[in-house]
Amino acid sequence: MPDTRTSRGPHPKDRDCFTDETLPILRSAVADLSWLLTRGYSNKASLKIVGDRYSLRDRQRKALPRCAAADQSCARRREHQVTADQLRGQTVAVDGYNVLLSIEAALCDGVLLLARDGTFRDLAAMSGHYRRVHATRPAVELLADFFAETGTDQVVWYLDRPVSNSGRLKKLIDETVAGRNPAWQVELITQADKTLAESPHVVATADSAILDRCDRWINLARLVIERSVPDAWILDLRG
Repeated sequence: MPDTRTSRGPHPKDRDCFTDETLPILRSAVADLSWLLTRGYSNKASLKIVGDRYSLRDRQRKALPRCAAADQSCARRREHQVTADQLRGQTVAVDGYNVLLSIEAALCDGVLLLARDGTFRDLAAMSGHYRRVHATRPAVELLADFFAETGTDQVVWYLDRPVSNSGRLKKLIDETVAGRNPAWQVELITQADKTLAESPHVVATADSAILDRCDRWINLARLVIERSVPDAWILDLRG
């Protein structure tokens, strides 16, 4: 079903699924899932085992794989991560939807998950269709401000062409950053994940599959949210 929301705010079930009482249970579940992944168990089978053990609800089960990670993956991601101070003079390749959805969620009081690898991840579901919300332009403006202040040389923003409304989002981004520094280039491509994973530039994403392959990456969504949305709803589920 197409996404018809005008906000990236919380799902109706989130206030019940993510409470002070459930957080210790979810952290234990993330720890257990990470333990299994570290030892080579499959994600799907491990998620069912852990979810059943803790009798987790659907939204809680959805959060687990976004937060858990094998020890090897966490170590690899730390080794390849760069800081905001290292962006000066660099080109940044942005995983457009991945970064944008998290910042939109933060601006709309949606739940954000602090994962074991230090990234922020949202619970938004796009399902091949993107719909602009009231926080879209402000989110792009926050990103533009961040890149200007860090002295980034160029921003290349990748959007998945197969996702509907990618062309409209490209137009909105172009209009929002017109005349600003650094220069932005918005690309509509078929295989954004592959392009980002193989990019020679600093990659901005929280996508695990890309993080485990790219040469350098920046924790962009977290940096922007902590800097500009201090009251965001963040759940620390690191096990």
